Amino acid sequence: MRPSCSLSELGWYEGRTVAIEYRWAEGREERYAELAAEFVRLKVDVIVTSGTPAVIASMRATSSIPIVFATAGNPVGNNLVTSLASPGGNVTGLSTLGADLAGKRLEILREVVPALGRLAIMGNAANPFIRLELEEVQAAGHKIGLEVITLEIRGAKDIMPAFDTLKGGSDALYLCTDALANANRIKINILALGARLPTMHGSRDYVEAGGLMSFGPNFPDLFRRAADYVDKILHGTKPGNIPVEQPTKFDLIVNLITAKALGITVPSPLLARADEVME
Repeated sequence: MRPSCSLSELGWYEGRTVAIEYRWAEGREERYAELAAEFVRLKVDVIVTSGTPAVIASMRATSSIPIVFATAGNPVGNNLVTSLASPGGNVTGLSTLGADLAGKRLEILREVVPALGRLAIMGNAANPFIRLELEEVQAAGHKIGLEVITLEIRGAKDIMPAFDTLKGGSDALYLCTDALANANRIKINILALGARLPTMHGSRDYVEAGGLMSFGPNFPDLFRRAADYVDKILHGTKPGNIPVEQPTKFDLIVNLITAKALGITVPSPLLARADEVME
């Protein structure tokens, strides 16, 4: 597989050889259908999006315009594609393996919190993929003897009440990554710090925003690889004939500033394995 390239490296220069229409849902999933419909009205040549709900909204808006997902969890399980090798239809892209990494994340979390007994999981239950991840984390937690508390949110207004239900009854928080969590990551990390909860995330952005740790795919790499899909489609390849690929780069990020604020000492072997340590 060739190294990932940006669109410009593939010969597509914005304003010269390609026009790009940008839209942002601001973490509000109810806007996905509206934005997808707008792209259809604009008769774009390809829609590039990220996250299962946004892909589903785009699929509902069009069955003819090619759709490339830069990130999506369990694209087969959520019926985005027929199979990874032969997506079929007008959709293809890159899988994040999000739910599949649950066990590894808990393993890392336990290294930092050896006395971990009760785990809180927070995720957007309105997102089909996050529902799968919540189940995966629950199963992984029970497998290693953890008591698991599931905090389902569907909007920003649900975050504070979710923390209120914990009332100090958890040893750590696992936050499922999606647009809703991303738009509210600073608020969630502030509340977690106030509750003295070490946090595990799926993306570096959350650790930059004050989270303790993250382990997951390198998202910039996935977005760069999405450019390869766009390039192939603009050169005439049908999306249904381009296999869905999985992550090849994974990052472990640790925030020692947050660890210090929580009074946690991160083991040296874990720091040695980390791809980045913020301090």
